[in-house]
Amino acid sequence: MTREFTTTSPQETIALGKELAASLAPPKLVLLRGDLGAGKTTLVKGIAEGFEAASQNDVTSPTFTLIHEYRGPSATLYHIDLYRVDTPRELETLGLDDLMDERSVLLIEWGDKFERFESERDVEISLDRVSENERLIKLISDLKL
Repeated sequence: MTREFTTTSPQETIALGKELAASLAPPKLVLLRGDLGAGKTTLVKGIAEGFEAASQNDVTSPTFTLIHEYRGPSATLYHIDLYRVDTPRELETLGLDDLMDERSVLLIEWGDKFERFESERDVEISLDRVSENERLIKLISDLKL
């Protein structure tokens, strides 16, 4: 199943993330696709707010820390950025398998660099930059959302 959305501002992308949170009941592995600046972290801001795990101001890109954890009443979100991870060995040292449990939602940026996430993902969200503020967002899932 594929659903498409268009947002015309960061605020609309955050609002969409809040709406999508209702469809991402844990456990979930979500693959986030998009070029640099496409709005992946902006969407995660809304998802985190939707789960009451963090305010949008508290959600930042985990580019250098690789993993940010946000705890909410119904789920623990792990915002993961694999942009700087290049080998399966480096990936293994992150211990991502240890993060997955019945309350976990893993939101993985640049996960498409590793074949395992293509087959393990529950949901894929791609963000394409149409213009300065406009984004085409596609949600792809084999699950009924």
